[in-house]
Amino acid sequence: MADDGLIRCSWAGPGSNDAMRDYHDREWGVPLHGDRALFEFLCLEGAQAGLSWRTVLDKRANYRKAFHDFDIDYCARLGDRRLESLLADPGLIRNRLKLGSVRGNARAALAVIEETGSLDAYLWSFVDGKPLRNRWRSPSEVPATTPVSDRMSKELRRRGFRFVGSTICYAFMQATGMVDDHLAGCYRHAAGVRG
Repeated sequence: MADDGLIRCSWAGPGSNDAMRDYHDREWGVPLHGDRALFEFLCLEGAQAGLSWRTVLDKRANYRKAFHDFDIDYCARLGDRRLESLLADPGLIRNRLKLGSVRGNARAALAVIEETGSLDAYLWSFVDGKPLRNRWRSPSEVPATTPVSDRMSKELRRRGFRFVGSTICYAFMQATGMVDDHLAGCYRHAAGVRG
């Protein structure tokens, strides 16, 4: 990666690959809306459990293809045979429980949409509809969980979502801009727009 002189969060700085840098620069921490887009990130963050985000990011295009761009209705109707066939796809994280959670989470998402009108409004309600802006100066200050992610995790699990522990929920909140955890010295800190 060429050095462009910009100061980034350490995980996207020197030594990271272009995909991680672009993800940091254009997506991470920027408010994301839309039921399908949020559903995608919820599923991908769950797929990351125990792995690195780079692993998931490298497979994201394959996930989008396998799950029809995370069409919630399509994912909710996935049959056992189709899910079983996905276990043979090297472009995905071949974990039966994680792949199966996409179908279960789609069904739970449809129930949320039926009850509240949108998955977007429901998920953003945990931060009162606006991003929480932090001013961390060091990666060691950034928490893995917060009381808000604890509450989100508890509520999502109550509604039948899986792979939504508090750490996953906090990573989801960071990824979708519900929380801006770009370090205070990062050029993206509080930028607030998708690049």
